[in-house]
Amino acid sequence: MSSNSSSGLTWRFPREFWTANVIELFERAAYYGVFITLTLYLTREVGFTDVETGWVVAWFASLLYLAPTFTGALADKLGFRRALIIAFALLAAGYGLLGAFQTKVTALLSLFIIMLGGSFVKPIISGTVAKTSDDINRARAYSLFYQMVNIGAFFGKTVAKPLRTELGLKYINFYSAGMSLLALAVIVILYRNVDTSGMGKSLREAWRGLVRVVQNVRFMILILIVAGFWTIQGQLYATMPKYALRLIGEHAAPEWLANINPLVVVIFVVPITHLVRKLRPVSSIAIALLIIPFSALTVSLSPLFARLFGNPVHLGFVHLHPVTVALILGIALQGLAECFLSPRFYEYASKQAPKDEVGLYMGYAHLTTFFAWLFGFAISGYLLNAFCPDPHTLSAAEQAQHAAALAGHGPMPAAYAHAHVIWYVYAGIGLAAFVALLIYRAVTDYLDRRQIRR
Repeated sequence: MSSNSSSGLTWRFPREFWTANVIELFERAAYYGVFITLTLYLTREVGFTDVETGWVVAWFASLLYLAPTFTGALADKLGFRRALIIAFALLAAGYGLLGAFQTKVTALLSLFIIMLGGSFVKPIISGTVAKTSDDINRARAYSLFYQMVNIGAFFGKTVAKPLRTELGLKYINFYSAGMSLLALAVIVILYRNVDTSGMGKSLREAWRGLVRVVQNVRFMILILIVAGFWTIQGQLYATMPKYALRLIGEHAAPEWLANINPLVVVIFVVPITHLVRKLRPVSSIAIALLIIPFSALTVSLSPLFARLFGNPVHLGFVHLHPVTVALILGIALQGLAECFLSPRFYEYASKQAPKDEVGLYMGYAHLTTFFAWLFGFAISGYLLNAFCPDPHTLSAAEQAQHAAALAGHGPMPAAYAHAHVIWYVYAGIGLAAFVALLIYRAVTDYLDRRQIRR
């Protein structure tokens, strides 16, 4: 790469770098288009109950964060180009199959295929970014990579709304299959293998590393505490879409509401990171864990907003449902909390690892999302079933009352009277995580001081 300054800093990278980023953009656009509406699709079109849907998506989403540990090792053996071709062929087939056949068995098979294909992509693309940038420019390379991730995710969720309302939920799967095929075409035409020497590990080494990490009690406790944060964050996909549509109506836009979170992060992450640069990493994480329960609590305030401001809430030229107002404020707070957490979490987690195994442990820090998605999606199904049920499970009279309420004629059925209580549960999870982190910090600081005195 050529340099544009004496320090060697540049924004110029080889073709393989830009090809990998375009591939990542397509993959994220496909994934988030389906993911934001996946719980809706599985319940409405496939026929899973809320509880069944919660468990199905819990395993699908969580394994997407665990499987790359092992598929990354396979990708090194296959070669990146061949592995990417296999990955996107699987993704296109999985998304297409998911949309074409609305049966439970087919849905489970499709999600497994999507999970398997998707698990190859992240280690290969991030590995390509690493191999096509030098030490001086790696931070710039990854900043471009994460921009592509966010652009793709934003685009996928934005497109999902008109596809759902104008064509139907199954067409979102076909859109994602199309995005995967476009990525596959880019790989076949433009992507060339990069030198992967010195990268990756064998399957046996990956398994042994995972076992060592899980056996480290100090590290795993931190992972589980921070999973409390991501459990709430994950409700953008687990609970929020059904909650919004069941309380507001089909004109609601949970796909667009979910984009508030990355928008807030993009705007505020740099100034907030600068603001807390002198704080200990654990203090910045504690601020995030203090904010996150308030984000859930804010979402629960829609009945209060309705009493205070009426329904709809008049905000100048904009008239919004109280649930929409509560979601906007709560999701914005989630994004704000993420600005305090994400830049400092890996820094703090690295200090909990043995000094000679920091790299190994950082490779498994994503376990926090594995646990959060597994628990968060599973509990979501039970909470929705209890407090904000599928209208089709109600009696005919209650269904009629629900339809009338959504049209602005009368109150909601009693089954929805305490829908906001769902968010009390998540606020409690966030508060428990905050208290647990304070205890964890006190205990680990004490143990570190004792170690120094020895």
